Amino acid sequence: MGKFQVIDHPLIQHKLTIIRDKDCGTKVFREVVNEIAMLMAYEVSRDMPLEDVVIETPICESTQKTLSGKKVAIVPILRAGIGMVDGILELIPAAKVGHIGLYRDHDTLEPVEYFVKMPEDIDVRQLFVVDPMLATGGSAIMAIDALKKRGGSNIKFVCLVAAPEGVKALQEAHPDIDIYTAALDEKLDENGYIVPGLGDAGDRLFGTK
Repeated sequence: MGKFQVIDHPLIQHKLTIIRDKDCGTKVFREVVNEIAMLMAYEVSRDMPLEDVVIETPICESTQKTLSGKKVAIVPILRAGIGMVDGILELIPAAKVGHIGLYRDHDTLEPVEYFVKMPEDIDVRQLFVVDPMLATGGSAIMAIDALKKRGGSNIKFVCLVAAPEGVKALQEAHPDIDIYTAALDEKLDENGYIVPGLGDAGDRLFGTK
């Protein structure tokens, strides 16, 4: 079974409270989502492999550690996932960015795939699939299906807020995937929204209704 981790650092909890507030405007919401994503990326990238490199310090020659060329791709689930990309790129600027477009059918609550555009070499990249919300799990499952179908295998899912139902569904569908969230919330309501959640992350990021 893949790892499930709640990254509940005090700074992350504080910033999450800011964006949960219904009076948080679009500008601040967008900025803070990226800040949380950057703080989470620190922990999500913890097991990236290192190799030795010989350098000259101002004092002497020394063997030190450097990232061992592990390629990364950030894969936002459109559209809300876009809100987390820049924050992760702040820490891992060489990462490529792929996109998976899904929308939720409001009658069935099932996700529908409409757009996939990936770097060519996703089979050798560490993939971070990002979406602010893990609600029913349907979108995350479909996104990871799409990546596996195209050769992706080293995949982590990163969200801000998760519902227990979504975590369970994603773990059952993809038991090999590590899941990282900033908060494990209480439940889903009858409309498939996370309680207490933070509302519709896409609408709040982009100022739409």
